[in-house]
Amino acid sequence: MSRPLLWDVDTQVDFVRAGAKLPVPGAEDAAPAMARLVRWAAEHGLTHLATADDHELTDPEISDAPDYEATYPPHCLRGTPGAAKIPETAQLDPLPISLTPYPPGLLPRLVEGHRELLVLKKTYSAFSNPNLDPILASLAPSEVLIFGVATDVCNHAAIMGLLARGYDVAFVEDASSGLSEERVAAVLVQWRERDVRFTTTDEVVSATP
Repeated sequence: MSRPLLWDVDTQVDFVRAGAKLPVPGAEDAAPAMARLVRWAAEHGLTHLATADDHELTDPEISDAPDYEATYPPHCLRGTPGAAKIPETAQLDPLPISLTPYPPGLLPRLVEGHRELLVLKKTYSAFSNPNLDPILASLAPSEVLIFGVATDVCNHAAIMGLLARGYDVAFVEDASSGLSEERVAAVLVQWRERDVRFTTTDEVVSATP
């Protein structure tokens, strides 16, 4: 039977913790709600798919003169403390999904044995990882519950990618935050026009998936 998928967008130290490399305003305040969603998924045996920036200084997105639209200061550099997930959303035994394409048919067998998936990426869009589409096809979620950071960048890319592929999407507002209030307002309008369901952590955890 098809079940909801919890999609955790980039809840990494550099984005969430105040004083880190690229903190998103309000992200630290949203961390308790993020933690509740992760616990809820674990309690109900739901797949927790987390995306994570896995940067190197040579990546096109990294710049010493960033425009904060296509380029950003160094952040989430591979192997650094800032690239780690925050404790509130940490995965105990994730299956890491790199950018190297997997042989046909292998991913469904791997995903079947793992509740926690960690999809690595080099750009704001998780769909830049060629393995994400076959993972989603294998999971066939009834709905994708999205939370994390930043609402106007990586959350937006994830949601628009999911909608383009025909998935039902719900956005957990109080477990997310954005970089620019103006851009957040604009993307929320786009999502509402595309029938994204807006919800809260209280609503999610009180429901039986």
